[in-house]
Amino acid sequence: MARDYYGILGVDKGATDSEIKKAYRRLARKYHPDVNDTEEAAEKFREISLANEVLTDPEKRRIVDMGGDPMEQSAGGFGGGPAGGFGDIFEAFFGGGGQRGPRSRVQPGADALLRTRITLEDAYKGMKKDITVDTAIVCDACSGSGSKSGAKPVTCGHCHGQGSIQEVQRSFLGNVMTTRPCHVCQGTGEIIQDPCEKCSGDGRVKARKDLTVNIPAGIADGMRIRMAGRGEVGPGGGPAGDLYVEISVAPHPTFIREGDNLHVTAKVPMLDAALGTELTLDSLDGSPITITVPAGSQPGQQLHLSGAGMPVLRAESAHGDLIAHVDVQIPTSLDNHTREVLEKLRNHRGDSAEIHSEEADDSVFGRLKNRFRR
Repeated sequence: MARDYYGILGVDKGATDSEIKKAYRRLARKYHPDVNDTEEAAEKFREISLANEVLTDPEKRRIVDMGGDPMEQSAGGFGGGPAGGFGDIFEAFFGGGGQRGPRSRVQPGADALLRTRITLEDAYKGMKKDITVDTAIVCDACSGSGSKSGAKPVTCGHCHGQGSIQEVQRSFLGNVMTTRPCHVCQGTGEIIQDPCEKCSGDGRVKARKDLTVNIPAGIADGMRIRMAGRGEVGPGGGPAGDLYVEISVAPHPTFIREGDNLHVTAKVPMLDAALGTELTLDSLDGSPITITVPAGSQPGQQLHLSGAGMPVLRAESAHGDLIAHVDVQIPTSLDNHTREVLEKLRNHRGDSAEIHSEEADDSVFGRLKNRFRR
């Protein structure tokens, strides 16, 4: 049976929060271990502290008012009940075991998962997004009680409030007693005599809800946002679970994200790579970014712009870097004038193609290769 939390504090069911707190303080002064060091006082103090915790929590108090116990603990395993002995062991092996006594009709709701897609610009700036979720909510016709008239459940006559039925079966080991949940009350030990027509006595109904999720700047693909208490309402109008919104970030035509860094490909004409140039592109918030390509830039060279990347999640004003990868564009077809100019440039520089010699490689990597060869 559910605890009488109101009786423990000596207040009426309609007591206000201030009356509950006043009753708790009065009893706490009487039974606090610093004042009364007896075992009876310690147990009483634990009881009134628990009652104060439950009745000052709106959700837990709602469960109490519907006949449930939000602090109920189910016993399990071989020694779950007060009986014990060989009967419990046979129960565990031959179909019994598990929870003893009726389970609460009011149960916590399940968590829910919803996926939503955003752009990289949205992930950069952060946003509030409207979402729609199909879930279970408290039945508005019976306020979660499950009863059409609001009456409290009555004791199940089939299991006499035990929530389970015991059966004796014969086996080669002798008579074995098994315990099964009562099929009439579904293991709760209670029956609603006039079930609500809208929810069929479950205390909850399916509904579509419109919510707004706050997506922080810097969020990454695959991350989840927890919305506490926005999941499914539990059976019997029990407390709702949590809603998790999983973020999917769409690919971007220009930027590639790696952690908090952004990568872009800078296609630079051959002469601009040799002489140096500047490129301008729009950042994810629309502001212009200037990339300076120094003279003599080589294919595959990386140009770093510190602080021009993605915002660092939950780190105020911190950003990653923007990394531009130089892609030198070599012309594949030349007109006569361009060819003539390039011929003059080649003759002027005196450059010529040659076979690379590893022995003559005086670069850092060349010296490392020679060292390992020795």
